[in-house]
Amino acid sequence: MEFSRRVLLGAVLLVAGLESGCAKEGPVDAAGRPLESLSIVTASGEHRFLVEIADDDAERERGLMYRPPLEDDRGMLFQFPAAREQSFWMKNTPSSLDIIYIDPQGRIVSIASHATPYSETPLPSNGAANGVLELRAGRAGEIGAEPGDQIRHSFFRP
Repeated sequence: MEFSRRVLLGAVLLVAGLESGCAKEGPVDAAGRPLESLSIVTASGEHRFLVEIADDDAERERGLMYRPPLEDDRGMLFQFPAAREQSFWMKNTPSSLDIIYIDPQGRIVSIASHATPYSETPLPSNGAANGVLELRAGRAGEIGAEPGDQIRHSFFRP
């Protein structure tokens, strides 16, 4: 009888340990990778987001194509190895986006607001950028983001 209680107690503790381990898992992107924290510091304060990372050619090319609209606190951060003039388009992207170009120090270079879905018109950064953040259309305006504001993420070196 004592052995049965110990086995039962052990099983309960094992299940509880497994569940607590699973509870620590956070949101993931479409590929199952954890989303990363990013914040934008504007005149109205610090605004936090969870972002997918596009850091290789295939991920940067695919971006948010064929995807549903982003939630208010979500985005995608495109990371490039070197700062240079960047240009994005909306080919095969069904929802409007704000495209924020970012320099190596994490400062916003420019913002292309309300990019037109499916458009193949290039939207240039108008300055050297090694990061590009895509948010739901209108979100940058809602938080008061402007060129010169700071993006906080480990990719940038303020």
